[in-house]
Amino acid sequence: MNQPAPDFYHPAPRTQQFCSQCGHLLTRDTPPDDNRLRDLCTHCGAVHYQNPRNVVGVLPILGDQVLLCRRAIQPRHGKWTLPAGFMELGETTEEGAIRENQEESGAQIQVQSLFTVIDVPSVNQVHLYYLAQALSPDLDPGIETLEAKFFDLDRIPWDELAFRTVSTTLQHYLQDREHGIFATHHYAIDIRFPD
Repeated sequence: MNQPAPDFYHPAPRTQQFCSQCGHLLTRDTPPDDNRLRDLCTHCGAVHYQNPRNVVGVLPILGDQVLLCRRAIQPRHGKWTLPAGFMELGETTEEGAIRENQEESGAQIQVQSLFTVIDVPSVNQVHLYYLAQALSPDLDPGIETLEAKFFDLDRIPWDELAFRTVSTTLQHYLQDREHGIFATHHYAIDIRFPD
């Protein structure tokens, strides 16, 4: 069933000042045959489109435990999160999720399936988390992580989680585990202010 789009706060689009092709000052206008304001170069004719950024990550499970990483960077320094980060050019969402896991936790994993897709239009992002099986308890966190740790499912530090997309993904996992059926969840979250 299709539901009407939520009435989210939509921030001003990201803009750049100078053309990346010729270096001239850009203007903001709606190009012919378009319906949105864009960054335009009146010198070379380039249209600079701004699109959402993808955050990709994994939900690593080892038996009755989930892997979380304590952030060594801002935003939300010192808070717990799933291994995730921005997708890079030239990689699939799954490849990016595996790379981010390796960089942040060093856990050896086997990706199983796409688990959550979370639209966050208020910060121009889409978060994608893959369900993954951790292959061992061994961890080797990178420089963006203060500590990586497996938590018993009844000991998840809910009050110390970094982002709502992480807590929502974990809540869906616990619900699906209780029912024994793991589905892909797709929804939107409105984040008007840092949480």
